[in-house]
Amino acid sequence: MPQLLLATRNKGKLVEMQALLASLPYQILSVSDFPELPEVEEDKETMEENALKKARTIFSLTNISTIADDSGLEVYSLGMKPGVYSARYAGENVSYADNNRKLLKELEGIPLEKRKARFRCVSAFVSDKEEKLFEGTCEGTIIDKPRGTNGFGYDPLFQPIGYSQTLAELPLEVKNRISHRGKAFRSLKEYLGILGAVSQVLL
Repeated sequence: MPQLLLATRNKGKLVEMQALLASLPYQILSVSDFPELPEVEEDKETMEENALKKARTIFSLTNISTIADDSGLEVYSLGMKPGVYSARYAGENVSYADNNRKLLKELEGIPLEKRKARFRCVSAFVSDKEEKLFEGTCEGTIIDKPRGTNGFGYDPLFQPIGYSQTLAELPLEVKNRISHRGKAFRSLKEYLGILGAVSQVLL
């Protein structure tokens, strides 16, 4: 069975990725299975560049087809911040709660109808044959206080369009259906399924 390596140590993200790719005829591995692998610094200016950097680096060290993603929250009234800085919006080595508090402070006094935002995910696939990028977005609103205990990051503050719950209140299967990562990974999954079918024919 061919292998896929997920280039993340984020447990919440890993659970979502594994669920999204579970039905593929691949053995799904993560960098946690390779303790010697280094952390890859996300120091690029765009999500596309960060995703590719992670996937390229891990693939070069393992020679296993690698999937990496970079995701971020983009708030329209804040000029699309925090964007690529979403994970470290409140500083280096901060908690999700720290980032959420900073975001709420930035949005103080801004009415709900002007707190539109979107999550955006770019996933990168790197193998010995090619590199591909896939993107997904989820539109919604930033509410005034956290709700829910599922998910991670800004999920407790993000209410997707058409829902009365935040991403942190929705079951994982619902979140994966509507989320930015779910959309990006469904496109990736469809592509990998085609690749797998072609490989079987070639064999």
